[in-house]
Amino acid sequence: MRAEELGVRTVLLRTGVVLAREGGALKQMLPPFKAFVGGPIGSGRQWLPWIHLADEVALSLWAVDGGVRGPLNAVAPVPVRMKDFAQSLGRALHRPAFFSVPPLVLRIGLGEMAEVLLEGQRAVPKKALEAGFRFRFGELEPALRDLVAARA
Repeated sequence: MRAEELGVRTVLLRTGVVLAREGGALKQMLPPFKAFVGGPIGSGRQWLPWIHLADEVALSLWAVDGGVRGPLNAVAPVPVRMKDFAQSLGRALHRPAFFSVPPLVLRIGLGEMAEVLLEGQRAVPKKALEAGFRFRFGELEPALRDLVAARA
C-alpha cells in the first residue's frame, strides 16, 4: 500500500544539478575553467536543469510545510543549455569557455552517468511557481556570481 492511499501527503522532489559552494558539480567544473580550458560538455545544446543550494533547501522546507503533493521539480525557473551554462561560468570566473568536453571522454570518466549530462532534460518548476514559491536565485548568472564570489 502506498502512503498516499493511507492519506499521507507525499512530495517527490526531482532535483536538477545542485550548485553549491563546496562539493558537487560546480567543484568538478571549476578546475578546467580556472586553468583556461573550460567549456560545455558534449554538443552544448542539451538542457541543464540546475538549482542553487540555497533554493534547494528553501524549496525542500517549503514543500514539507506547504500543501503541495506529488512530483515537484527542484530546478531554477530559467532553464539553460549546457553551452550557456559554460559561458556564464566563464564570465563569473573571468575565463574563456570554448573548449568542449568530447562525449567519449565523459563516458570514460563517468560511465553511465555521462548520459544524463549528454542528453540533458528541460525541466521547469511549474508547480512550485504556481503555488507561490519564490526563488532567490532564479537566473544562472547571479547564482554563479554568488557561488564563485564565496569561493574566492
